[in-house]
Amino acid sequence: MFRSFSVFNYRVWFIGALVSNVGQWMQGTALSWVVLTQLTDNDAGAMGITMALQFAPPLLLVGVTGWVADRFDRRRLLLLTQSLLMAIGALIGVLILSGTMTLPLMYVFAFVLGMVAAFDNPTRQAFVSDLVARENASNAVALNAASFNSARMIGPALAGIMIVAVGTGWVFLANAVTFLAMIVALVLIRQDELVPRVKAPGAARLADGFRYVRGRPDLMVAFAMVFLIGAFGMNFPIFASTMAIEFGKDADGYGLLSSILAIGSLTGALLAARRERARIRMVIVGTGLFALAATVSAFMPTYVLYAVTLMFTGFAVVTTMTTANGYVQTTTDPALRGRVLALYMAILMGGTPIGAPIVGWVADAYGPRAAILVGAGAAFVAFGIGATWMLASGRVHRHEHRRFALSLDETRPITLVDAVAPEEFSDEVAGTTPIRLPEMDVPEIAPADRSRRV
Repeated sequence: MFRSFSVFNYRVWFIGALVSNVGQWMQGTALSWVVLTQLTDNDAGAMGITMALQFAPPLLLVGVTGWVADRFDRRRLLLLTQSLLMAIGALIGVLILSGTMTLPLMYVFAFVLGMVAAFDNPTRQAFVSDLVARENASNAVALNAASFNSARMIGPALAGIMIVAVGTGWVFLANAVTFLAMIVALVLIRQDELVPRVKAPGAARLADGFRYVRGRPDLMVAFAMVFLIGAFGMNFPIFASTMAIEFGKDADGYGLLSSILAIGSLTGALLAARRERARIRMVIVGTGLFALAATVSAFMPTYVLYAVTLMFTGFAVVTTMTTANGYVQTTTDPALRGRVLALYMAILMGGTPIGAPIVGWVADAYGPRAAILVGAGAAFVAFGIGATWMLASGRVHRHEHRRFALSLDETRPITLVDAVAPEEFSDEVAGTTPIRLPEMDVPEIAPADRSRRV
């Protein structure tokens, strides 16, 4: 489960990311609460707009941000983006404490945060694969998700306590301080021990990432599922805050719900770390579990019962997203990883500008339970897409020995038709089909490397 910790650079990164993630979850909780209770009169629609402004830039800048992550030194890029995020968080805190923050100004800051995060997210995701050897990449991605969700257990609850005790402005300032941990970690990383970057002759072209994904039906299906869940199912700030108000709770009750959600999320991430590799079937299964858990949570009559169902919701959604992230990273051409991950993050986060305002409007008009059911419905559609593709692709067969049982074939290889003859590959990547990469310059692969996993 923890094999990536044997690498010094990954240990340093993990500690820095954990501290920084705690601060980011604190800020995310405080931002939602400020918009909902201080800048508006419990207007979930305004909170949906705030989330949309934060997550729109990754979608708008997807081509540029992925190209930047592949083209430039990722460690230096992260030093820049983390420093900018620290400064923006501190400025928001000062404006709130001075009483000069307004809703339009918060909209501006939300968009600026999204602009910086659009470059930070794909670079950070791709940099994880630079820290460990390829065979440990899936484990490193899962442990990264565990760090994120461990922080999710601590950050929202701590933010709720701080909001009640000293006010929201100090939460933003505390978040700014936690960025120092990530900056120090990036400085301490041993650059000579980083995994060498793979570069191809055509690596500077922005469109290569789009063409690559277009030729991978498995990635197209995974991205479609991730988009639906990200757009409509993962609006937890809206769900948790409005449900907390419905149950008569204050900011601490809202923060506690977010932390309870993280208990299940952390469990899902750690179990993903135990798996040898990320499989697309787990993405489909996790999506179905999320749809069921979200549906059940919408009908819970008390705060405690709703909180309990959130653990199952968190487990399901993180199982889905961590596996999808690991699958994308470990089955993508390393020379294109930054661009493909930028597209993945844009689809995951870029769906929020579409879904969050809709979910926020539903929560205002029909109540938070109806909003949760909208997310559950989107998850059921995503599950249907994945299950239909799995059946249509010929991966599900009748079991050879049991009359009413089915077996699943996940050994169909990815074949780079234009680069290497199919018979020269011994790849076993799960849930993929042969593809062709049009108009791409593929580097010569030495005979000794032709059996590597794509």
